[in-house]
Amino acid sequence: MKRVAIDMDEVIADIVDKHLQLYNRDFNDNITLIDLHGKKLRELRPHLNNEINNYLVEPTFFRDLKVIEGSQDVIRELSEHFEVFITTAAMEVPTSFTAKYEWLKQHFPFLSDMNFVFCGDKSIIRADYLIDDNVRHFKRFCGQGLLFTAPHNIHETGYTRVNNWKEVRDYFMK
Repeated sequence: MKRVAIDMDEVIADIVDKHLQLYNRDFNDNITLIDLHGKKLRELRPHLNNEINNYLVEPTFFRDLKVIEGSQDVIRELSEHFEVFITTAAMEVPTSFTAKYEWLKQHFPFLSDMNFVFCGDKSIIRADYLIDDNVRHFKRFCGQGLLFTAPHNIHETGYTRVNNWKEVRDYFMK
C-alpha cells in the first residue's frame, strides 16, 4: 500500500480560527482571515510576537480546535486504500503533545495510535505523499508534496495544491 502522511495544524485542525479569536479578544483587535492572506498573525503584529506565540505554548491550546471540514470522511476513505499517518511537527511546540494526541483520538478514532507521528523535521517521514500547509516540509521530503491551502500560503506557487478535502479525495480517488 502507498503511504499518505497528513499534517495536523491547518490541514485537519483549524488552528487559525482559535488563534484569531483569542488574539482579537485579548488585544481588542479585528484581524480577519482576509488580513492573513499571504501572512501569519505574527507577521501582521511583529511587536506582539511573544504574546502571539504564547497562545500556542499553552498546554491545552490544541485540545479543542475545530476539525477542518471534510477531513474526517476523506481520511477514513483514504485509510481503506492507503496507509495513512498523521504527521505533526510537534517538536516546535513540545507542550502540545498531550493535547494533540487527545484531539486526534477524539476526532480520528479510526486511525491507530501507531499512525500518529510527532516529529520535528518531516523529511524523516517515509511516505509517498505528504499533505501539508507549510512548503518548508517539502524541501527534503522524498515523495510527492501536496500543498493544502491555508491563509498564509495563498501566494505559494510551484507545488501541487489542494484547496479542501473534496480536492484531496478527487486527487487520490481519480
